[in-house]
Amino acid sequence: MVKGSNIALSALSDNTGSVIVSLGWASPTGEGDADVSVLLLGGQGKVRSDADFYFYNNPVAADGSVQLLGKAPTGEGSEDRIVFDLTAVPPDVERVIVAASRYEGACFGELDDLRVTLADGSGDDLLRFAIDDAGSVSAFIFGELYRRAEEWKFRAVGQGYDVGLAGLATDFGVDIDDDASSADEQPDGEAEDGAEGTARPTAPTEEGPPVEPESSPGPAAEQVAPATLEAVPAPRRSEEDAQPKKAAARPRTAKKKVTLPKVVKKSLAENDSWREARLFPVSALKSDRDRETRATSVLLSVMAQVPEFGRRLTAAFGAPAGRMETFTEVSLPHGDSPRRPDGVIRVERAGKLWTALVETKTNGNALRPEQVQAYADIAARRGYEAVITLSNDVALEGSPLVDVKIDGRRKHKVALWHLSWAEVAHQAQMLLRHEGVGNGAHAWLLQELLHYLQHENSGCHGFQNMGAAWVPVRRGIDDETLCQGDPRLLEVVESWERLVRQVCLGLGGELGHKVLPVRRAKRGADPEARRADMADRLCTDGKLHAELRIEGTPGVLAITADLRTGKLRTSFDVPAPEQGYPLTWSKRLIRQLAEAPADLHVETLVEGETGGPRGTLERLRPEPADLLPKNGAQITGFRLSLFKGMGNSRGKTESGFIRSVDDAVHRFHGSVVANLDRPAPRPASSTERAAAT
Repeated sequence: MVKGSNIALSALSDNTGSVIVSLGWASPTGEGDADVSVLLLGGQGKVRSDADFYFYNNPVAADGSVQLLGKAPTGEGSEDRIVFDLTAVPPDVERVIVAASRYEGACFGELDDLRVTLADGSGDDLLRFAIDDAGSVSAFIFGELYRRAEEWKFRAVGQGYDVGLAGLATDFGVDIDDDASSADEQPDGEAEDGAEGTARPTAPTEEGPPVEPESSPGPAAEQVAPATLEAVPAPRRSEEDAQPKKAAARPRTAKKKVTLPKVVKKSLAENDSWREARLFPVSALKSDRDRETRATSVLLSVMAQVPEFGRRLTAAFGAPAGRMETFTEVSLPHGDSPRRPDGVIRVERAGKLWTALVETKTNGNALRPEQVQAYADIAARRGYEAVITLSNDVALEGSPLVDVKIDGRRKHKVALWHLSWAEVAHQAQMLLRHEGVGNGAHAWLLQELLHYLQHENSGCHGFQNMGAAWVPVRRGIDDETLCQGDPRLLEVVESWERLVRQVCLGLGGELGHKVLPVRRAKRGADPEARRADMADRLCTDGKLHAELRIEGTPGVLAITADLRTGKLRTSFDVPAPEQGYPLTWSKRLIRQLAEAPADLHVETLVEGETGGPRGTLERLRPEPADLLPKNGAQITGFRLSLFKGMGNSRGKTESGFIRSVDDAVHRFHGSVVANLDRPAPRPASSTERAAAT
C-alpha cells in the first residue's frame, strides 16, 4: 500500500474476524527500538475512556478485542505484533489507531525499514505498508482500522508527531497521569516532547481530495488524501480496576517496575529427602509415548483453566478471546482408519468456534511430515482454523520445521503454527514474574506447570541436540578440510540460531525482561542469505557469533564460540560516561564489579585504535589506573569478557555444547551484567513537568 490509501479487509480474505498487525523496523546499530500503542476511538475521534488506550502498561483488553503480544526478532531488527479480534470490538468504536513511540530523545528517522503488515486469522499476509520518510519525530501513526457500512477497512496513514507518547495520547482524549509519584518508575516509555506550538494533524476522513499515489496499491485499494490522524496508547488496568472502584486511575506512560516473586518460605519438611507433593507427577513416566500423552494433557488443561495463559499462547495464532475448552486423544475420521491427534483446542465466542488440532513431540523426537500433513488435510475438510505443532525444536524465521502442502483450491485455509516447549515455559514465567495472573490459584497452577516442564523426566526441555553435522564440522574446522558451500556448515548455523533463540527465552523468563537476538545483517537480506553468509564465515574463521539485547541494560551481550580453540567468550561493552574523568570511570567500574569473577578480562576501548590497556579483574582491583591509556587517547568504553571451555558433545548433557553456552550466558549475566548501572533515566519531558506542577 501507499500512504493515504485504504482497502476493505473482505476484499483480501474471507478470514478477517481476527487479524494480526505487525509493526517492524531495523536499526543500523542493532540498538534502536520503539513501543507500540493502540487507541480505540468513538464517533468524536476521541477515546471513550482512558481504558481505550493500550500500550506496555495496559497490553490486553478485557473483552479480548486487543492484545499486544510483544516483540519478536526478525532478520534485521524486531517486530511488534498486535492481535485484533474485530468481532469483539464494541459497536461504538469507529476507528482503531495503531501507533508507536520512541524515548530518550530518539526519533523514527534513525530506524530503517519501517513497515506495517497485516495478516488474517490463518496467518497469511494480506497487506504491507512501507515508510521511508519518518523524519525526526518521536511518535508515529502507522495505520488505522475503521468501520464503513459494517465493514472493516485499513488505511495506510504514515503520520509522525513530535509530541511523544503522552502528547499523542492526550490529543486523543486520554488523561495522562505522569506526576511526581512516577519518579521512582523507569520512565523509558516516552520520548521527549517537541517544541510547543507544533501544529497537530487532524483525523482523516473517508472523503477528501484524491491524491496521486506513489505507486499503485492494486485494484481493490481506494485512494484518499494522505490523511493524518492522532493515535493513543492505553492504561494498564490495576488489580483495583477489576473490582468496584471509585475513579479509575489515569494511565501512566512511565513503565511500571517489575517485581519478582518473594523468597520461597522455609519448608516444613523434616529433612531434604522429603519431596513436596505435586499436581503433575513425573516419576511414573517410562516411555516417549507416556511423556507425550502426559505433557499434552498437562499443558492443555492449564491453558483452559488459566485464561491469561491460554490466551497468551493462542492469540498469536489468530484465536479470539472467549471460552476455551481443550481435549486429548480425539478420534477423527481419515480414510479407512481414523486419526488421533494429541489434542484439540476449541474457543467459543459469540456463538462462533475457533478450533485447532495439536500434535505434540517430547524428548527430542522430530515431527513427522506425513503425520502433520494428514492433520492439515483433516483440518481443511472439517473447517478447523489451525494445526499447532509442539516439540523441543525451535522454529526459525523463514524456515518451517515441517513442509506441508496446502491445497490452494480449497476455500478454507488452515494455518500451520509451531511452539517449542521452551517458549511455553517462557510464557508461563513471564506471567508469573512480570505480568501477573488473575488469582492465587492460577499462579499455583502455572508454578506446577513450570515445575513439570523443567523436570528432567518430563521430556519438555527444549532444543537439545546440535544435529548430526556438529561433530563432522568441528573436526573439519580442526583439520581445515571444510569448503565453503558445504551443506553441513549451514546445518550447524541453523542449530546455533535455534540455541540462541532458546537462550533468550530462558534468560528472559527468569529476568522478566525482554531478551532478543540482535541482527546486524544488511538491509534487505533474507534469513536464508544471512545464514549462508554465517556459514561461509564459520568455514573461514571457525567461529559462531551472536548478540543478545537485554531490556534495561546499557549494551548488548555478545557470545562467541571458537570451534578451533574450544573456547566460549561472553562479553559486554560498557560505554564511557559523557562527563567526569577517566580515572573516576575506571574506579567506579571496578567497584561495580566487586562480585564479579577474578578472571574477568577488562579492556579499555580507545577511539581510533584497535585496543587499549587490558587485564584481569584480579590484577586491576588494586590498580584501576592501569586501565588508562599511556598516550592520553580518548576512552570510548570498556569491554568485559569471560572465557570458558565449551562442551564437546552435541547434546545437552553436562559435557554438552548446548549446556555450556546456556551456563556461560547465565553466569556472565548474573555475575557481571546484572551488577552494572542501568541506563540513566532521561530528563522529565515538558508534559511530565507540566503534570507535576
